[in-house]
Amino acid sequence: MRRNRYVHTILIASALAMVAPFCWQLITSLKSLSSATSVPPSLLPEGRWDNYSRVFDVIPFGQQFLNTVLMAGLRTIGQVLFCSMAAYAFARLRFPGRNLLFGILLSVLMVPPQLFIIPQYQIMSSLGWLNSLQALVVPGLFSAFGVFLLRQFFLGLPKELEEAAAIDGAGPVRIYWSIVLPLARPGLVALSLLVLLWSWNDLFWPLVVNTDPGKMTLSAGLASLQGQFQTDYPVLMAGSLLASLPIIAIFTLLQRQFIQGIATSGIKG
Repeated sequence: MRRNRYVHTILIASALAMVAPFCWQLITSLKSLSSATSVPPSLLPEGRWDNYSRVFDVIPFGQQFLNTVLMAGLRTIGQVLFCSMAAYAFARLRFPGRNLLFGILLSVLMVPPQLFIIPQYQIMSSLGWLNSLQALVVPGLFSAFGVFLLRQFFLGLPKELEEAAAIDGAGPVRIYWSIVLPLARPGLVALSLLVLLWSWNDLFWPLVVNTDPGKMTLSAGLASLQGQFQTDYPVLMAGSLLASLPIIAIFTLLQRQFIQGIATSGIKG
């Protein structure tokens, strides 16, 4: 009983530490600029709800929100499709050099992603895709981590169902589409949430390939609110909170499948 009390105390303290930044963000979004930058800081909001309407005046919030939804959605669909196909091939199909190719794929995870920025930018520039949706989406359609995660999940699925389907005449494509993908729903949901969160918060790449405010995502648009000499923190916090709400809602609805997918992906190595 005492041990459980200690565990719950630690969990409650951890939860408060996680929630505190969001509470401070909400409080700051309801202050004036002078109050938000005062020392010592005020812990009480001032009810400045007009900060939320000002977000739509200083940046094209609606267009940037649409850009973010399209980028995150297309990246998520692409990674779920391409990574699941590659993961199924590495988990179930037998072909020469499979382990070597998978080892090379995993080596990509050890390379800092910043090293890919210059060659990816040169490719986007040569294709004439700068300041376009394609430049935001295409480099994020595939990931080595997604292949690794789904491969681990596929290895934990029973082979008997696939063998029974093969006896009935189903080929690898039919088995992948009709049997493996439905069984791998928790893993697919986990990968989808990870890709969605990563894409929604992606800042560096959208800043590199897009300079037009109408083509930017929310992360890049909100970053432009930080001035060289002064930053309107209440408006910035209001915009950040509005940008965070969709992801918070999606994770709240799918958190059980996400946890199940992450836990199950480690059954077999």
